[in-house]
Amino acid sequence: MVKKTSRQQVYTLLVEVGRKDGDGLPEGSTGAAILCYASGVDEAEAVRETTAVLKAADMAPLEIEGYGTREDQIGEGMEIGAEEEALMQRALDENAVIVVQITPFED
Repeated sequence: MVKKTSRQQVYTLLVEVGRKDGDGLPEGSTGAAILCYASGVDEAEAVRETTAVLKAADMAPLEIEGYGTREDQIGEGMEIGAEEEALMQRALDENAVIVVQITPFED
């Protein structure tokens, strides 16, 4: 039996979110930047999936900036550490959106 090759790739996305009741952000913050690794057959699918996951978590996505795939980033000279590499692989293996970091915004 031949295993079908997946077309899924992992994309690095930076999401800006606003405030919404129940979002879990610290009191007094005006929103946050959320770094995610998301799988998808293309970046548009990764963005759609990330938006859906964040909305389900009572977050209010405002803007999403894509940084491409792991290969795109390496091609641009970026270094990817072992921890990031492991999280990207997890996103691919689980066909998931992995939230890597949340940085709240304050006035």
